[in-house]
Amino acid sequence: MIDRRHFLKLSGMATAELLSRQATALASPDYSLTIGSASIEIAPRRFIKTTAYNRQAPGPLLRMKEGVPVTIDVSNQSSDDEIVHWHGLFLPPEIDGAMEEGTPHIPAGKSARYTFTPEPGGFRWYHTHTSAKNNLKKALYSGQYGFLWIEPRENPGRYDQEFFLALHDWDGSLVGSDDGSMNPVYNYSTINGKTLGFGEPLRVRQGQRVVLHIVNTSATEPHWLALAGHQFKVMALDGNPVPSPRTVSMLHLSPAERVSVEVEMNNPGVWVLGEVRKHVQAIGMGIVVEYADRSGKPAWQQPQMLRWDYLVFGATAPDESSREIKAEVIPLTFTSKFIGHGAMDRWMINGRSFPDTETISLRLGQRYRLAFKNKSMDDHPVHLHRHTFELRSMAGRATRGIMKDTVLVKAGTEAEVEFTANMPGLSLFHCHQQDHMDMGFMMLFRGL
Repeated sequence: MIDRRHFLKLSGMATAELLSRQATALASPDYSLTIGSASIEIAPRRFIKTTAYNRQAPGPLLRMKEGVPVTIDVSNQSSDDEIVHWHGLFLPPEIDGAMEEGTPHIPAGKSARYTFTPEPGGFRWYHTHTSAKNNLKKALYSGQYGFLWIEPRENPGRYDQEFFLALHDWDGSLVGSDDGSMNPVYNYSTINGKTLGFGEPLRVRQGQRVVLHIVNTSATEPHWLALAGHQFKVMALDGNPVPSPRTVSMLHLSPAERVSVEVEMNNPGVWVLGEVRKHVQAIGMGIVVEYADRSGKPAWQQPQMLRWDYLVFGATAPDESSREIKAEVIPLTFTSKFIGHGAMDRWMINGRSFPDTETISLRLGQRYRLAFKNKSMDDHPVHLHRHTFELRSMAGRATRGIMKDTVLVKAGTEAEVEFTANMPGLSLFHCHQQDHMDMGFMMLFRGL
């Protein structure tokens, strides 16, 4: 089997060298990122040694304007080849940030320059796209993640404050399950690299309208969030405005999913924004929300049930002004194969594991419907690079209008999404759980 780290290695090295020479010759970049060792204090005197961007986790917030070209220099000061994926952007495959598509890796000790026009507007993020295998300190298990905000050309939004929040799990180890397979289990969970009660609170004032942009950067874990004493008005999923904004009591984010919500600050006090499941909040997943002129112990109100449904944010009526475009159906069935005690499962799409999966050709301009059938016992947050897709059905329930780039397909269920093939070249499709991706849950589409 071809290791992901060596996939396209020869061509990647040559291209990275060219990019490195160009980077030294051109003008100053808009942003600079350095990949290197970092020691992150996640709790008092509790440090995590990891690899991060600019020695911080999350990495710096990169603010861009939709349609306005930017240049980013990335210096790899780590000891391994690296790559940066600009998650959610419509980019050519050579800079999207996946070696499987043809993006060159950045060799250890080298640099690369990326110049692109950021599209579409909204909340995106950037992260490493390498393999970890059984090393739970590498790839998405590390601190290599950061916020990417693309200010929309139109309707940028008006609010009193905004906060960017990254959920992450740390210090994992592989633990055997009842069936003999191995799964990551974590000792710490953080928001913006800090456990609950450590670091600065979110400071607000009564009467403010606050926007929270939240991304789950965990390598493998979903998270449920609630803000005690308050409700969330969901405005966007994966950076894309929803047809029907709705007020909900809690949020659910699978790995790589983002949500943007409005919160009316109408209940003065000191509150906890945190993980709903008690055992996860207990290892740190939370942050304090503090009103001006209020003090005391942060309050938490434990919800009694877990509630989340994508479909409540869908369109409530058909768009009579537009003609339905017939989509060509591509069936994709997810299965696993147990390969032995002490090992992770082997994951398959239509009976094959990457790199032996089929590369499916797409006709540019054609509408496609991906029909997911999850025959496994695991949930899968599946992500399509370089495109946004529309949810059309979830577990037999029809919907329309919800645009995402990552969607959770629950164990034993089916789901359907549609997209228009408008990006030439290779586009990677994969489960965004690091362990599933490492064990073959990937395939490629080729736009022709």
